[in-house]
Amino acid sequence: MSDEEDSAPASKRTRVYYGSLEEKERERLSSEGRSSDGVKAGIKAGNINISSGETLEMEDRVSERQQDALAAFEQRRRARQITVSTDDAEVKAGLRALGEPITLFGEGPADRRERLRSVLSVVGPDALKKSRRDEERAKRSQDECQQTWYHEGSAYLKDARLWLAKYSLPRAMKRLEAARVHKEVAEATRAIRQQEQQNSLRNLNNFCSQIGDDRPISSCHFSPDSKMLATGSWSGLCKLWSVPDCSLIRTLRGHSSHVGSVVFRPEAGVSIDQSDVSLASCAADGSVKLWNLESDEPVADIEGHSDRVSRVSWHPSGRFLGTTSYDNSWRLWDLEVQEEILHQEGHSKGVHDLHFHPDGSLAATGGLDAFGRVWDLRTGRCIVFLEGHLREIYSVHFSPNGHHLATGSGDNTCKVWELRNRKCLYTVPAHQNLVSAVRFQPTDGHFLLTGAYDNTAKVWSHPGWTPLKTLAGHEGKVMGVDVSPDGKLIATSSYDRTFKLWLSE
Repeated sequence: MSDEEDSAPASKRTRVYYGSLEEKERERLSSEGRSSDGVKAGIKAGNINISSGETLEMEDRVSERQQDALAAFEQRRRARQITVSTDDAEVKAGLRALGEPITLFGEGPADRRERLRSVLSVVGPDALKKSRRDEERAKRSQDECQQTWYHEGSAYLKDARLWLAKYSLPRAMKRLEAARVHKEVAEATRAIRQQEQQNSLRNLNNFCSQIGDDRPISSCHFSPDSKMLATGSWSGLCKLWSVPDCSLIRTLRGHSSHVGSVVFRPEAGVSIDQSDVSLASCAADGSVKLWNLESDEPVADIEGHSDRVSRVSWHPSGRFLGTTSYDNSWRLWDLEVQEEILHQEGHSKGVHDLHFHPDGSLAATGGLDAFGRVWDLRTGRCIVFLEGHLREIYSVHFSPNGHHLATGSGDNTCKVWELRNRKCLYTVPAHQNLVSAVRFQPTDGHFLLTGAYDNTAKVWSHPGWTPLKTLAGHEGKVMGVDVSPDGKLIATSSYDRTFKLWLSE
């Protein structure tokens, strides 16, 4: 073989043309000085395109890509400089604070840390601190909203609080002394007495039924001497009936809308003159009226609430009147000075019912927010917060023993609360519909009466909370119940426009 054959073949060198081919073609044509007829014909036919020198600027698109690449590099550089906690809980909290999902499908703790780092590189490392500061500020403002605050009261309120303290303390001493005496009674004697009382309650029967109005009867209340019954109806009329013959004594005309409740003043008809204020009533139009036993016209109007007034209740002393309203507040009125002395807020929704402690020291309220509150009238503080019902509280009532409180609710249950340890003592699964009214027996509280929208009222033992009797007879919802002060009669009022008296045979 020759040397030429042994030598490696020469590699082809690649030619690189710079610039536009169009310009090269122009140069070639100008150098030749002529153009063929075929080229001219092709240009004329549009098969060969030679522009007039227009160019497309690519610089903007190239600069955009370069900026995107630089931004990505800068973001990765910032991400490397950001310090992220290795605690997975803190990483999740940071993602939540930034509005990001705390975890993704198949994501581990390390991936989560990288995702938080990449998010912080975009929004800035101060965003997490800012969100945490905002959370702390919101929490502080929420705590401030939950704090109890007070405003300066009137001189009348101060005098009333002192009067209430002097009134309630001796009554509390008498109640505790009676409890000690009752405790000294032999257990066997107490058991026999309780058994007799329960047997008597099991024999309750309908003693009298009376059509009270042409509209539903929303309220009924016995007089302190148990000789009269007051009823209020949706027609706006309040009526007084004699007991036990259920004959009409007087019709009280004054309200123009649904009557929420009508109640006798303590000692009305006993030690109070008939010309003095003996009853109070309220209506859905926000009006509260005071009545005596001589006239069918109101002797006074109480104005102040801006919404429906659902219940009125007398203080045991007869000096003060409490009213509850759907304006989320309840008020205390002093009839001696004829002034509103307390406007108490505390419920987030309307306040439906109010009842005073037998000593006169406390007041319990039940609201449409499903919470109950017990207020100390001598200090103005809310001393017990009743939390447990699932629906609105429609009725509250203190037991004569002073330390039990019953509440009836729209969740169909009645709860009994022990005020000494501030806990729910027992939940009575009372009815098949909302519980509209609860009442303890007024002399010694040995039974509990409940009325409900399932057309029945029920009697429960206290203590024990066993059902003793179901008072069935109404054709409509039971809207109000009451027990006579002597403990012998039970009254129920209903949506069927009747009220009934129940007596043990």
